[in-house]
Amino acid sequence: MKHTTRKAVGLALTSLTGLAAFVIVAVIAIILLDVVRGGAANVSWAFLTQPPTDGMMGGGIFPAIFGTAALTLLMTLAVMPVGVLTALYLHEYAPPDSRMARWVRVAVANLAGVPSVVFGLFGLGFFILFVGKGLDRALGYEEMHWAQPGILWAALTLAVLTLPVVIVSTEEALRAVPLDHRTASLALGATQSQTLVRVVLPGALPGILTGAVLAISRGAGEVAPILFTGAAYFLPDLPTHLNSQFMHLGYHTYVLATQSPDVEATRPLLYATVLVLLMLTFALNLVAVIIRSRTRRKAASAGH
Repeated sequence: MKHTTRKAVGLALTSLTGLAAFVIVAVIAIILLDVVRGGAANVSWAFLTQPPTDGMMGGGIFPAIFGTAALTLLMTLAVMPVGVLTALYLHEYAPPDSRMARWVRVAVANLAGVPSVVFGLFGLGFFILFVGKGLDRALGYEEMHWAQPGILWAALTLAVLTLPVVIVSTEEALRAVPLDHRTASLALGATQSQTLVRVVLPGALPGILTGAVLAISRGAGEVAPILFTGAAYFLPDLPTHLNSQFMHLGYHTYVLATQSPDVEATRPLLYATVLVLLMLTFALNLVAVIIRSRTRRKAASAGH
């Protein structure tokens, strides 16, 4: 009787889980189909390579594409070394009863739950008004040079936003490396640092790259943090310096949807911009996934 009841409960929970997964996939599919149907006809080579014109009522979105890609690249370069090194300290070097490690983990958990707009205010207050003004005073600039919104500060703000994702995924990847590999390396006379560089990190690299994929997915679509730290409402020119402002596909979508004088006229451009944003995000993720797959195959072949 108990076995039958347990089996029935398990079947019910499995069915509910499958139903929930189906609903989620169906909703995503409907959204994607709607975006593709509304935007595919308006995506052209001119749309992808020209700047916006007529107050963003015409032209293309190339500055926004370039700004989004550059921002995501700078964010990845900033967050990955810090996140990986933090995870290495927490998992490999911190004592089990380390108070510092506990504080870091609590801070990481709290960061993961902070609303993204708060990170934007943090970036404005810390990076621009504190670090930027300090750089201007130290370098002798009389006018604002670094103490203004720019792509560097926006990238660093997004790096802080995605830092918990990289730390958690890297620590999980390090935890997945078999203990036998570490023990064998140490038994052969390798030091802890040599074992870490030659055994642990290569084994954890696919998981670390998974963290990079998740960070790219999170950072590429965020808008609230960059509103205060570098995104421009309308800027046909490309960012040429680290302190330059930039256009962003996510912010451009928001502007087209809410600030256009004729929302109906800009709706085709809105759908096309959303489609390009999704394509760019998928492309960045695909590159990271390909790198991760090749790294995993190389590690597997080396193991054999």
